[in-house]
Amino acid sequence: MRQVDSPKTASLLAAHMTAAEIYESVTNGGATDFAELVTVLSRNKPRCLIGGLAVNCYVEPVYTVDVDLVVVAANLEQIGRELEAAGFRLSSELNVQFTTDARYQDFLAGATECQVLGLAVPVASLQEIVRGKVWAWQDKERRSTKRKKDKLGLMRIAEAHPKLRGLIPAEIVKQLWG
Repeated sequence: MRQVDSPKTASLLAAHMTAAEIYESVTNGGATDFAELVTVLSRNKPRCLIGGLAVNCYVEPVYTVDVDLVVVAANLEQIGRELEAAGFRLSSELNVQFTTDARYQDFLAGATECQVLGLAVPVASLQEIVRGKVWAWQDKERRSTKRKKDKLGLMRIAEAHPKLRGLIPAEIVKQLWG
């Protein structure tokens, strides 16, 4: 595995490496951990990716170590057992978060497969991702830095998909122009 030491090195390697290889390098094994997680989750359907990695499927990607997933609440215990039985331990900088929040459960029905780090993974629809990001951004209990990441994700979506601006709070959309 190649280790990336600087942005200049990263840009030089990017011409010769896949997204998964770059991610593997900069997260110290995150692509491998993600692949192991996807394998277990493929036996525990339905599930879908939300959050930053999901946003990256629809707009120009940015770096994130967060893997946010929606799963059926009743499956979470089984998923935990299977991850444990498979010896799954995050050995990278990856942060995995499962949500069983009832508001997100309908995201599962509209998910479609997208390529994420070289793997076919169910990803929530862009409209559902916007809904989830708005909920997260509005949650005053979340850390300020997390809320700012949600806001940035919404701005990236508004910029790339102008037709969805009506779903995004006006105070976020107006920041696109200054």
